[in-house]
Amino acid sequence: MTTTTVNREWHLLSRPVGWPKPEDFALVESPLPAPREGQVLVRNTYLSVDPYMRGRMSAQKSYVAPFELGKAMQGGAVGEVIESRAEGISVGDHVLHPLGWREYAVLGAEHAVKVDPEAAPLSSYLGVLGMTGLTAYAGLLRTAAFKEGDTVFVSGAAGAVGSQVGQIAKLKGAARVIGSAGSDDKVRLLVEEYGFDAAFNYKKGPVAEQLREAAPDGIDVYFDNVGGDHLEAAIGSLREGGRIAICGMISVYNNTEPAPGPRNLARLIQTRGRIEGFLVNDHRDLQPQFVDEVGPWVASGRLKYRETVVEGIENTLDAFLGLLRGDNTGKMIVKL
Repeated sequence: MTTTTVNREWHLLSRPVGWPKPEDFALVESPLPAPREGQVLVRNTYLSVDPYMRGRMSAQKSYVAPFELGKAMQGGAVGEVIESRAEGISVGDHVLHPLGWREYAVLGAEHAVKVDPEAAPLSSYLGVLGMTGLTAYAGLLRTAAFKEGDTVFVSGAAGAVGSQVGQIAKLKGAARVIGSAGSDDKVRLLVEEYGFDAAFNYKKGPVAEQLREAAPDGIDVYFDNVGGDHLEAAIGSLREGGRIAICGMISVYNNTEPAPGPRNLARLIQTRGRIEGFLVNDHRDLQPQFVDEVGPWVASGRLKYRETVVEGIENTLDAFLGLLRGDNTGKMIVKL
């Protein structure tokens, strides 16, 4: 049982225009409701902040409903059940659920997935073994139809999804894996720790030129986390039958005017190339296969991952804004 009757949670006060500002948000205290029949009360241990959350802050229709003004925001979280009125979930169980951005969560048991803190660190269920990892797995293997011998280019490659894409490609027999990142330290991390064959700092010169230098014979697969000049560069280097999986376009999320599209789309005609966007929720059927294959790689250390951990519920917004700036290496996590 919890001894507190007050919950601290982050509310969206106004819809950001361009870059989100601190005054668009507030950390508020609210009464903590008791769980009803079929519900559980969870003390959150780790919260996830993710790029897609920026889209939910606008009122535009998208694949997921916008955050409601004046109400608690949502996101992935993992925590300990401290009260249960639901069959199959007991006090002391640890669960993964979608009610982050708050200290405590009351939710229906159908929205809670039990996780094992003995099998892997709790935070990993928000990243390498969670939605982040499944995004990398499904996007590379299903959407981009990766096959052994492909040359793969990943943008945002030092981020939580990108770093896993590159490593999975290597583990499954890629001929060459190239990554782009926003600092020299991240470039070194990609090559020295994650095993990428080549990497470059996109801030140090035109992406198209640096990609041609890293992959002089072209690429078969591009996994896009960035959009913009990265997407145009990838189309320019795409080989015949090449595939592009669009996971995210963080370079344009805070634009107030529509960003111009790639100027070289006509190249897809001669290469018979394919561009396809995807959402991880459409590929939940891969979850058992994903855990069976990737879990042992993580446990054995063959697949490495990093986390950037920010401590304290009061610093959740700072963590999110830092994510948009690219301050993180690997998965951005808030520890409560």
